[in-house]
Amino acid sequence: MYFQHKFQTMKNTTPAYLLQQTNFDKEIVVVYDAPSETPFDNIVELKKEGHVCLFAHYKNWMKGKTLRMTAEHFGCGGCGTWLFGEQGRSRQNYIEFLADDEGLKANHQLMGEWFDQAKRYKPRHDTIFVGPVNEKFMEYAKSFTFFVNVDQLSIFTTAANYFASPADPDPVKVRFGSGCSEILPHVAYSQHPQAVIGSTDLAMRKYLPPEIMAFTVNQLMYDNLCKLNEKSFLNKPFLEGLKKARGGKL
Repeated sequence: MYFQHKFQTMKNTTPAYLLQQTNFDKEIVVVYDAPSETPFDNIVELKKEGHVCLFAHYKNWMKGKTLRMTAEHFGCGGCGTWLFGEQGRSRQNYIEFLADDEGLKANHQLMGEWFDQAKRYKPRHDTIFVGPVNEKFMEYAKSFTFFVNVDQLSIFTTAANYFASPADPDPVKVRFGSGCSEILPHVAYSQHPQAVIGSTDLAMRKYLPPEIMAFTVNQLMYDNLCKLNEKSFLNKPFLEGLKKARGGKL
């Protein structure tokens, strides 16, 4: 499998034991805030024309390709707003579009209240790259997304709680918002280990397999996941029982 080689070469940058025990066989998708000249491998670009959803590149990510975006070329208005802080329409127009055209809130007031408090990401560099884990550029990594099935999601949720005290902020949240907001601004500014269950945005679901959800974490949570080992629940009877019920593999 793809990760068997990486288990040996990326022990400090991949949560190897978690991936092994969950039969995770996809790419981890990382959002990097980096200079445009950063030499990522297998770069792909957004189409020059039309509004293209970020998640239309899901298949490219799974093939090990990295998407490059800028504040001038970000695909759709939502991505421009939430990943670059570039709002292409007025507040009122945005509220009417989301509440009336999309029907996402019961009225304009609720939509406006959500819109005003929703976090926008402001890049430090001129380019955002979205693609696989690359050891050479981890200093630019801002979030890590695992595309998981429901059984894997339950394990990742437990994993995110493993080092958490009841007095800590909730380590796993489900936030209302676009798919692109769920993979960056909802975790990027957290000062504690944070995970968000994402891909709940109906507009982007069509780009993913129907059984797949997103589990996005910040660097602090990613570091916690990397520390999980055979002493944890990952090597205990409940997980083995689940695998047995699924025919030996999740």
